Amino acid sequence: MGRADDTVTNAGDWAGRSLGERTVAWTERDAILYALAVGAKATELDLVHENRLRTLPTFGLTLAQWGPDALGAAGAFDTSRGLHGAQRLEVLSPLPPSGELTMSASVEAVWDKGSAAVFEVRVDSACFVARWSIFAPGAGGFGGERGPGGPRTAVESATHTRPLEKLPVETFPEQAALYRLCGDRHAIHIDPEAARAIGQERPILHGLCTMAASLLVLARGVGAHPADLRTANCRFTAPVVPGDVLELKADVTGAAAAFEVGKGTAPVLGSGFARFGE
Repeated sequence: MGRADDTVTNAGDWAGRSLGERTVAWTERDAILYALAVGAKATELDLVHENRLRTLPTFGLTLAQWGPDALGAAGAFDTSRGLHGAQRLEVLSPLPPSGELTMSASVEAVWDKGSAAVFEVRVDSACFVARWSIFAPGAGGFGGERGPGGPRTAVESATHTRPLEKLPVETFPEQAALYRLCGDRHAIHIDPEAARAIGQERPILHGLCTMAASLLVLARGVGAHPADLRTANCRFTAPVVPGDVLELKADVTGAAAAFEVGKGTAPVLGSGFARFGE
């Protein structure tokens, strides 16, 4: 694997490079704050009470956010223009309510979309493998492969799929301000001027917050515990403003579901897939 300080002449040269290793610690308070920020209810005591706490698996994505951040900080793409295009999470073992975790990050692949590049950033740990797809306008055209079209959507070899009744995903006005305290403090989620600079009338909700909030609703809808999430992926297709009421629809087979989340007629999360299991 190449080193991050080797000579880089184009976006494709980042493929296979290490982004380093980091040990991150957290407390029960951090796990509870995260659960509340993504929509856990005060009555869900095993998500918000330290005496019986189960950590949401998507909390791991906040612990691993340093990986894609390190790529941007190294100058691989213009961080003011880069977009979070898709996310994948594979759970290997439960995150404890508090503890520390050593992670390593790397650039798994770089795809050439012509006018843009897509960086696939992978973060590995003993508890999960997380993959970010970062869409970087202006970084394409280096002669690389275009890459796959997107995450899988099929419910694994489904033989008996049932549609889930459409469910509301209710975001709240303070949600982005609260979720920022979990680690991603980008100004577009709190400062109207920063939001307007990227063409948004108001600060927008973090994509990973929308994803986690939707997975909470999906777990309730299929009768699973959200801490039993085993794998999840989705694409981020449109911004969400804190306070928006979204709508989740899904096709379910056993403990797995293909899902989509929309705002009116416009999807905000597409190509969604999740699987739960004890």
